Amino acid sequence: QVQLVESGGGLVQAGGSLRLSCAASGRTFSTNTMGWFRQAPGKEREFVGSISWRGGQIAYADSVKGRFTISRDNAKNTVYLQMNSLEPEDTAVYYCAATPPYSTYAARSSFEYNSWGQGTQVTVSS
Repeated sequence: QVQLVESGGGLVQAGGSLRLSCAASGRTFSTNTMGWFRQAPGKEREFVGSISWRGGQIAYADSVKGRFTISRDNAKNTVYLQMNSLEPEDTAVYYCAATPPYSTYAARSSFEYNSWGQGTQVTVSS
């Protein structure tokens, strides 16, 4: 499995931006699909976005499409989530996740991921 550590969360006003980072350790990072999920208080964990190991396939939840951008730098073992035009509804703990190696598509289901970070809090004030 890959070990994951998220950073970059914080408090921001509505309309603002944040950039989350997820640093991975483990020699298989470059061949894992990477995903971002979030969980708001009292709600189930939901898919935000994912990127295949070569970056050729990217998927987003409809709620963030056009506002969030996922990217990865395999040389730095890091995946990013650029979040723009943030809304109070984006408030949640954001988790980075990795699939097993050699995944070739941008997975959306949490069941397809076997490594998870500890999460980083994002709070958007109105």
